[in-house]
Amino acid sequence: MMPITGIIITLDEAENISDCIASLRPVCDEIIVVDSGSRDNTVAIAEREGASVIYQPYLGDGPQKAFAVPRARNDWILALDADERLEEDAVAAIRSLPLEDPDKAYRFNRRNFAGQHWIKAAGFYPDPVTRLYNRTTSGYLPKKAHSSVQAPQVLDTKGHIRHFTYRDLSHWVIRIDQLSSRDAWAMKQRGKKPSRCRPTWHALSALLRKLILKGGLFQGADGMTVAVTTAFHAYMKYAKLNELYEKERSDHSGQA
Repeated sequence: MMPITGIIITLDEAENISDCIASLRPVCDEIIVVDSGSRDNTVAIAEREGASVIYQPYLGDGPQKAFAVPRARNDWILALDADERLEEDAVAAIRSLPLEDPDKAYRFNRRNFAGQHWIKAAGFYPDPVTRLYNRTTSGYLPKKAHSSVQAPQVLDTKGHIRHFTYRDLSHWVIRIDQLSSRDAWAMKQRGKKPSRCRPTWHALSALLRKLILKGGLFQGADGMTVAVTTAFHAYMKYAKLNELYEKERSDHSGQA
């Protein structure tokens, strides 16, 4: 197997970082953590576990995940979020790969959990994500929110990534608040304009997509939970985008 560098981006991930690094160890001979200013023990734990830590203020999803790539000693890169783990079948799949063709990137199915509850409804599984790629041909798109790996060719593996998405339903709501703020910031950074109609339109669209197109209407409580929370997230990120512009106008008028 060719040598692989694991890359993790973090912010206040003391609860997660040790297990994330441990899951990468069987397939990575180098692990780099890009931290954007953790106030907990994330950095100390990562260094204790043998990872190299680089400080970088948050640049947005894609740029942050790409930041450490030029600093890696290997061309093959395996990217995980701190709340993700390689499962045993993913480790076995990676070990079986020849990694001889730099044009090929590799995709894994992701299991998303709320607490100990694996949520499969409304598109939450198989949730395929491309995470293993060669930096000479491939990499994360420079999107500030919800970026993904662009590669000449993407192949599926039978391996899984376990994603501890939310500790419980309360944490789910907290994360929607955090992520919708980040999404609003990212949209404003790329020049997205405010709109009175857009929050409602995107919320309704998300609700119908999850309930009808993704089958959530027929998947019980999990299906409804995914649909409602997705719609809430969509509404809040566009409402917060409007709010950012309102605050900007208010600041400018106050300085006049």
